[in-house]
Amino acid sequence: MAKVSSMEAERIRTRVPGRKHLRAIEKRKQQDRKRWLFFAIIIVAAAAVAAAVVFTPKPKPVAFDYAALPMLGAADAPVKIVEFGDFKCPACRYFSQEIKPQLVRDYMDQGKAALYFINHTIIGPDSFAAAMAGQSIYHQNKKEFWAFYDAIYKNQGDERQLWATPEFLVELAKTSQLQVDYEKLKQDIESEAYADEVIKQNAKAEKLVSATPTLFINGVKFTDFADYDKLKKAIAKAEKEAD
Repeated sequence: MAKVSSMEAERIRTRVPGRKHLRAIEKRKQQDRKRWLFFAIIIVAAAAVAAAVVFTPKPKPVAFDYAALPMLGAADAPVKIVEFGDFKCPACRYFSQEIKPQLVRDYMDQGKAALYFINHTIIGPDSFAAAMAGQSIYHQNKKEFWAFYDAIYKNQGDERQLWATPEFLVELAKTSQLQVDYEKLKQDIESEAYADEVIKQNAKAEKLVSATPTLFINGVKFTDFADYDKLKKAIAKAEKEAD
C-alpha cells in the first residue's frame, strides 16, 4: 500500500480543498464581485437620472403677445390657452366643434380661462386667404372673429381642394351676418393687407409646433387636444400654478 505523506495526511485530516475546488471558489467570488459591481453601476446610473430629473430646470413657458391675438373669454383669466390652427385643417374643425364648446362652458363662461388663436397656414395656398379673412374681421370688429371662426369650420371644404376663395369668404361673412364692411373684407383678402401678421405667426408656429391644432396652456405645450379629460387636468395644473 502506498504511503501517505504527513502533509497529505494533514490536508485530508483537516479537509482542506484541493486546487480545483479552490479555483471554483475563487471563480464564484469573482462572479459575485462582478454581479455586485453591475448592480452598483445600475444604482448609480438610476440615481444620476433621478438627480437630473429633479435638478434640471424646467423649460420656460413660451411667451405670447396675448393683447395682439383674437381672444375668447376674460383678459384677466388665470389660464390662457393659445390654439395654433389652420382654417382648412379637419382636426382643427373637430376641435372647434367638439372641444371648444366644452371649454367655453366650463372655463370661458366661468372666467377661469381665455382662448386665443394664432394662424398656422400649412394645408394649402387658400389657407392663407382664410387667414387673411380672419385677420381682416378681427381688425374690423374683434367680437366677430369667433363668429367667423365657428362659421368657417362649420362650412369647411375638402382640404385637398381650393375652396377658401375671396368670394367664398366674403359670402360666408354675409350669410353669417358678421358686423363688418364686406367690401373692405374682400379688398383685405385680395391685397393680403395683413400678410405680415400671418407670416409672423407662421414663423412663430414653425419654431414651436409640427401639427395643427396644437395648444399652449399658460405657455406650456399641449398636444392631446382631442382628449378633454387630459385637457382639463392640464388646465387645472396651470390654474394651480398661476395662484
